[in-house]
Amino acid sequence: MPSTAIVWIRNDLRIHDHEPLRSAAEHYDRVIPVYCFDPRHFGTTMFDLPKTGAIRARFLRESVQDLRASLQELGSDLVVRQGRPERVLPPLVRDTNASAVLHFQEVGTEERTVESAVADALAETDAQPGYFWGKTLYHVDDLPFDGPEDIPEVYTNFRKGVEKQSSVRSTIAPPDTLPPLPEDLSPGPIPTLDDLGINGDGSVDDRSVLPFRGGETRGLDRIEEYIWREDCLRKYKATRNGLLGANYSSKFSPWLAHGCITPRQIYEEVQRYEQERVSNKSTYWMTFELIWRDFHTFAAGKAGSDLFAPGGPARKDPDWRDHDEAFERWAQGTTGIPFVDANMRELNQTGFMSNRGRQNVASMLSMSLQQDWRKGAAYFESRLVDYDVCSNWGNWAYNSGVGHDPRDRYFNIVKQAKRYDSDGEYVRYWLPELGDVPDEYVHAPHRMSREEQETAGCILGADYPEPVVDLEKTYQRIQRKRQSG
Repeated sequence: MPSTAIVWIRNDLRIHDHEPLRSAAEHYDRVIPVYCFDPRHFGTTMFDLPKTGAIRARFLRESVQDLRASLQELGSDLVVRQGRPERVLPPLVRDTNASAVLHFQEVGTEERTVESAVADALAETDAQPGYFWGKTLYHVDDLPFDGPEDIPEVYTNFRKGVEKQSSVRSTIAPPDTLPPLPEDLSPGPIPTLDDLGINGDGSVDDRSVLPFRGGETRGLDRIEEYIWREDCLRKYKATRNGLLGANYSSKFSPWLAHGCITPRQIYEEVQRYEQERVSNKSTYWMTFELIWRDFHTFAAGKAGSDLFAPGGPARKDPDWRDHDEAFERWAQGTTGIPFVDANMRELNQTGFMSNRGRQNVASMLSMSLQQDWRKGAAYFESRLVDYDVCSNWGNWAYNSGVGHDPRDRYFNIVKQAKRYDSDGEYVRYWLPELGDVPDEYVHAPHRMSREEQETAGCILGADYPEPVVDLEKTYQRIQRKRQSG
């Protein structure tokens, strides 16, 4: 009887640099790649917010479709099922006489719970789970720390440790071919958004910085496009805080989040770019950001369930306010603070927001409005096309003063807006009602007199909201708290 391995696909929707797939191809006669649309991913979060919004769900479907096409080119196919993996996989094991279920390990608490449920379910079969690591730039076994509990609390210490004492493993080539699926095994259809209970078709506003399309094919093309065809890597450090346009930053994150591409693939392209074109601060900064992603991943593993607690990994005891109207105005982009509103409207209509924007809107919600930061993180989980549990929740905790390296930090939002959007081009792009507001007021229209509002055709309270809060007073409150210890 031929030996058979199931490769359980999760956030690793690719064939390149995929150790479980390659290992299965080398050691088993039959390989059965399986993807499960887990209904838990399409339910609600702790705040009854949708867990996966339409834009992210569309990107996911496209990524699954692309993986299926790639596997078909290798001679195989992707088995797609709608259901909980711990219920889907055991019957497949029995039907195919599989002796192993190979998969990558995840870090989030929900993901680990599912892994444990699958392992328990497989205990009643003859198949053994096989675990691999492939999410990060540095392999978990190559970290220069004694164990998860010894991951540094501060990014700089983590970065210096891995840069000095660790090395990046080489990427893994995909199999040349794969055996076909058993004739009696139906690949199954890819569910529609309606099948998944998703409202909307996932369409994106034409103003989006990039027409994000899911899948490994487009992910690899984006690497080629950004680094080589557009030659943007040489100036990445100087442009990465941009707000408008496709190439101010790499935009690799949606494909990284879904595992369509890997950090090691990017790293190898950066290394080749440095050899063939130029090596400078920008090329290093790309690796620097990949290490940030590693830090959030390993720090999330260390934090465990604390990452999702009100006080975060820092285990603080914050006094979050319960003010639904403030949260709704933040979420809908009607706070009366243009830089925040523009970023939130971009998020809602495209599934994406710049890193600079994410930091400012997080500061607004948690530090100025004193809302539970987890509501913001959960809202991002639903909306972001590049949602990654570790990066999203880690960054939200960090910017809300309850994460690793906790401090009562805050962003002076108007000051930030004037620095990164000095002429107001970005806020006018997403807030056309501010189109005729003079530059001096575009980031603080509430400072206009009534006559100036009429001249600009922007009456506060009618054409654009009054501010939900006095930012300066919130900064004074934070400063007093900081001074009092």
